[in-house]
Amino acid sequence: MTAITDDQNETGDRWDDGLIARRADGRPETGRTGGAAADGEGDGPLEGSLLAGDDHLPIGGTYGGPLRDRLNALRELLGLSQTRLDGKTLAEAGRVLDEAAARQRLSSRHTVVAIAGATGSGKSALFNALAGVRIAETGLRRPTTSAPIACIWSEGAAGLLDRLAIPGRLRRKPLAGGDGDEQLHGLVLVDLPDHDSAVVRHREQVERVLALVDAVIWVVDPEKYADAALHERYLRPLAGHAEVTFVVLNQIDRLPGEATDQVLDDLRRLLDEDGIALGEHGEPGATVLALSALTGEGVGELREMIGAFVQERSAAARRLSADVDAAAAKLRPVYVADGRTGLDERAREDFSARLAEAIGATAAGEAAEREWRRNAGRACGTPWLRLWRWYERKRMPGAASAEPPTPTEEEPTARQRVEQAVRTVADEAAHGLPAPWGQAVREAAARGAKGLPEALDELAAREAAETKGRPLRPAWWPAAVLAQASMTLLQIFGGLWLVGQIVGVLEPGLIPPVLVMLAGIVGGPLVEWACAAATRGPARRYGQDARRRLHEAAAGCGRAKVLDPIAAELMRYREVREQYAAVSGSTKPGPGAVPGGVRTRIG
Repeated sequence: MTAITDDQNETGDRWDDGLIARRADGRPETGRTGGAAADGEGDGPLEGSLLAGDDHLPIGGTYGGPLRDRLNALRELLGLSQTRLDGKTLAEAGRVLDEAAARQRLSSRHTVVAIAGATGSGKSALFNALAGVRIAETGLRRPTTSAPIACIWSEGAAGLLDRLAIPGRLRRKPLAGGDGDEQLHGLVLVDLPDHDSAVVRHREQVERVLALVDAVIWVVDPEKYADAALHERYLRPLAGHAEVTFVVLNQIDRLPGEATDQVLDDLRRLLDEDGIALGEHGEPGATVLALSALTGEGVGELREMIGAFVQERSAAARRLSADVDAAAAKLRPVYVADGRTGLDERAREDFSARLAEAIGATAAGEAAEREWRRNAGRACGTPWLRLWRWYERKRMPGAASAEPPTPTEEEPTARQRVEQAVRTVADEAAHGLPAPWGQAVREAAARGAKGLPEALDELAAREAAETKGRPLRPAWWPAAVLAQASMTLLQIFGGLWLVGQIVGVLEPGLIPPVLVMLAGIVGGPLVEWACAAATRGPARRYGQDARRRLHEAAAGCGRAKVLDPIAAELMRYREVREQYAAVSGSTKPGPGAVPGGVRTRIG
């Protein structure tokens, strides 16, 4: 943000001196427009503006209406953006706020109008013609005007002239011993050096003063009205200031016949190409007219226009509003997004799914389902099958305690998946955002991603520990175990019955013990098969529940560490986008705004 110069900082002291001088002259200091002015409320664009001929209104005023709201929004916008945008980007907007504050402290009763033009355009002659007395030097020597000269039609403009750094020796009055025409009361007219002067200091003075005055009268002549330097360096960049711009075609006395109309039409065409709106048919825009400062033709018409312009007391607010428009136009690339922005529900779900996949939620669910079925087999299987499995484990030493080896690349792969998931969701959130805000979103995601893999590992370990403590059997399992035990007892009972018959303890009868044994032999596998079929649904649900818990845990961790910081940045962008809409005078956020509701709420 550009700093206020020493001359501007000293304005307050000089303004106080001027106020004391006016009191010494016997002029009353009253004139506050009432409590509304003190409170910053008002109907006009610059409160404190006086009615024509009233000398009792305050020196300064407060900006009212839409301009005040836009300035407040611009101030808020800069405050929200200082940590996201560099100083060079915000410098022009900061300068506008500084100039607004400086102009507000000075006289609202005066309108500062600068006369600018190229070498030999006759701007000094026009300056003298408007003043009605020879003030600026004219002649063939170039450059004729080496420093800004001011002509003041009423008292109280000392602070404004101090702000323009015009010394007292270059301040004049239009007529000796009087204030000049009443219609120009409040006008401060400044004659500038040539904008195309060969002296660099002259051009620097022109640019400095043009940035501070309320309005500009551009003087062109029939030879240089189409000068590229004028149009490209001054008129085109200031196209938004059309309402405080006068373009005067001077020296029409040198044009024969209808040549004046032809040159004037061509000048209007060039201004239209520059983007300058022309104030024709009652529409707001630049005023274009032809005159001759030498013969006086058209000078009276210009005086009337300037007089009406000055008496409106709105030039300062118009100029400042145009400055705000220009600053908003420069800031547009860093505030207006390309299309819709934000994270939708699908992007958040995809991010959670990637994190869950990175910590092995699917594999954990499948493992839990297998564990459930394995426990079902152990509890409901036939004793002989369980005995065979035990024998197989004993026959292969180490098989019982052996666990599948963990691939050496599994942990790095999981970390890479987490980082990739974070990059993906950050890119989706930053898509379409202006570069500074997109970078802020990515940085917020990167900061949140630090420690995310470790946090996910802790969640997975805690979930696994909790899972081991949970019972893996449904309520009907005791009945299944009892049925399997009954089938085993039938086999044992049938076998003992048959042995008793063989040894002669029991009466012979082969069929009953065989049937009992067959019932137990066939019933055991049937019970085991029925249990296996019955456990498919619960095992699947148990695995899905384990996967869901891990998924929710991963989603909560990712939301806290990544999605919430992203949402905060998107909300901050939404705030600055709304403030920018207020600065630019748009009531609608536009297509680049972050919509509310689901798209901006993370979590």
